[in-house]
Amino acid sequence: MGVKQVIKNLDAFPRAEDHLLQKTQSGAVVSIVGLFIMATLFLHELTYYISTYEVHEMAVDLKRGETLPIHINMSFPSLPCQVVSVDAIDMSGKHEVDLDTNIWKLRLSREGVIIGTEYLSDLVEKGHTSHSHTHENETDHHEGSDKKVHLDKFDNEAENMIKNVKQALANGEGCRVYGVLDVQRVAGNFHISVHGLNIFVAQMIFEGATHVNVSHVIHDLSFGPKYPGLHNPLDETNRILHAASGTFKYYIKIVPTEYKYISKEVLPTNQFSVTEYFSPMNEFDRTWPAVYFLYDLSPITVTIKEERRSFLHFITRLCAVLGGTFALTGMLDRWMFRFLEAMTKPNSRRSMR
Repeated sequence: MGVKQVIKNLDAFPRAEDHLLQKTQSGAVVSIVGLFIMATLFLHELTYYISTYEVHEMAVDLKRGETLPIHINMSFPSLPCQVVSVDAIDMSGKHEVDLDTNIWKLRLSREGVIIGTEYLSDLVEKGHTSHSHTHENETDHHEGSDKKVHLDKFDNEAENMIKNVKQALANGEGCRVYGVLDVQRVAGNFHISVHGLNIFVAQMIFEGATHVNVSHVIHDLSFGPKYPGLHNPLDETNRILHAASGTFKYYIKIVPTEYKYISKEVLPTNQFSVTEYFSPMNEFDRTWPAVYFLYDLSPITVTIKEERRSFLHFITRLCAVLGGTFALTGMLDRWMFRFLEAMTKPNSRRSMR
């Protein structure tokens, strides 16, 4: 074997620099991937540490003598505001018809555009003022004359109202009712209907209970302020009747709730569940259609607390994920080096032959 052949064979062996170059290239790829994974996991753990979580606790409700706020926001596309009334009754025997506490009525056109606004307390005050003024002016008249004046006045007002309501029905007017009711903290119900009308006036306007359409859209119904994550089951509920009439009943179970923020601020409110029932109306029924909300309170109160994870917990998780990633990248680096080394050896042997 000549000198040239020996030199040729020596050149065929892989050099150490080639191995180092292969190891450096594979290690660089693994290191970059490992750094990306560790940065992603670090951001994930940091976000997890900064975010809060909720702890739920239950206890017996000990509240006494408080009122229950009911936030209403509903639309009645087939009932003019002149005939819509909000009534409430509770187990204590308190019955209020055509409530006037912080309730607004918005007149709606056929397309749902607001064309007028009425504040119920203003309407009631006007009615009371008119009644007082009439009473003062008629104290000098005898009883028969007083009754006649009142009957004439009622007839004129009723005729005007019937005319206006029929015109509103012909124009396709609706009504949006919104505001806050403050009721006693006991079981009861509130309903929206035409029950505030005189029975004879209602009969002349609608010509029977079967022609009263209580189709409605519940934009918002709640029993207190909203806290993060709360979803009221009746929000954005649509119940539209076509060529039919009837009474809607919503049976509501209210659960007193306290939400405690991470800042220690306490928000008293209520959450609820609901069951719905619809009773169709026929011509022999003696009742008038309405939308009832029958509510009852749970004896159990729920406390929801916002809490944050401890810093030691964050450090422990961070060391675990970063250490695991570092170990995994080291294993991948060794496996890739051995794989590349195994791939290059067969090529070296072939060249030597």
